[in-house]
Amino acid sequence: MLTQISTLRSSLAASNAPVIVADQQDERDLGRLIDELLGSLMQAIVEIEQINFQTKLLSLNARIEAARAGGTVGAAFGIVAQEIQGLARNTGDVTTKLSEDSRQTILKIQAEVESLSTNARGSRLADLALSNVDLIDRNLYERSCDVRWWATDSCIVEAVDSRTSDACRIASERLAVILRSYTVYYDLVVCDLNGVVIANGRPERYHSRGANQANSRWFQNALMTLSGDHFAFQTAHHSSLVSGETALIYACGIRENGDTRGKLLGVLGAVFNWAALGQTIVEKHQSAGDQTRFILCDHDGVILADTDRAKFGQQLNLPDLSRMLGERRGFRVAEVHGQPTCIAYAVAPGYETYTTGWHCFILQPTLE
Repeated sequence: MLTQISTLRSSLAASNAPVIVADQQDERDLGRLIDELLGSLMQAIVEIEQINFQTKLLSLNARIEAARAGGTVGAAFGIVAQEIQGLARNTGDVTTKLSEDSRQTILKIQAEVESLSTNARGSRLADLALSNVDLIDRNLYERSCDVRWWATDSCIVEAVDSRTSDACRIASERLAVILRSYTVYYDLVVCDLNGVVIANGRPERYHSRGANQANSRWFQNALMTLSGDHFAFQTAHHSSLVSGETALIYACGIRENGDTRGKLLGVLGAVFNWAALGQTIVEKHQSAGDQTRFILCDHDGVILADTDRAKFGQQLNLPDLSRMLGERRGFRVAEVHGQPTCIAYAVAPGYETYTTGWHCFILQPTLE
């Protein structure tokens, strides 16, 4: 049996979201340690300067005493005082240079750490984006197999061939049996060549029988398939077949005698529960208070799933989006809503002969 939504939810629950949070904490800890090192060094320099100040006072007092003593003793004492003053001056020069060099070195270290951190974070998030969109392709590949298989079922073929009430009733019962085993679908519908729904698997829930789907993209594309080996597809949308729920629809031509090269008699549509897969995948990594945003979009940048649910169906708005949509995988740092953000992305690599061509984007604000 194919993977069910409940199983998918359980497997996604064991996500690596804490890894992202932990890495962010590591970055904060490293920054704090660098700040502590700079603070300790500056404190040591301040203490050296204080000692040097006391040394200068000692030299000044020694010169006063040398002048007061006068004579040979005073002259000798004055030379010692002058040397002490020279040492103090040299020490002051060294501490000043040490202070400036230390600040510059620390700044370079901070810049290098920030660069390494950004690269590590971006690469990690790009890997995660690829994993997410690959999971989508692998799961949806099975949907294309399902619809091509079920379109050859003798009960379904008989329904579109004879159009009798009994044949349509039996087809509905057969679709209901399938739906009890495959909980990833909202419904399965059978249309005649005019696009009229003549049977569906859940008539008690979705009253689609008699509805005309002639203008639907999935139906029109299915009519253009050359054989039962091909399938049609309509991307995530609010489907009237299932009371406006967010769905993907896979479709295949129903052909005479169930032969893949037979005469086209009708179309089978499999209405897939997209929200249960897409939203589950994008939300699996988020924890309370996490600002990381996960997005799935099509090749035109239209949002199909988003941790910000209100954005579904809108055009994704990111700096340099067209370039990122043209690349296989990567990351960059840019301002998003006025905040520096690491943007990681990957395109679906495809599975077997199938690919959605969709993209996953992960947006994570950088540390202040």
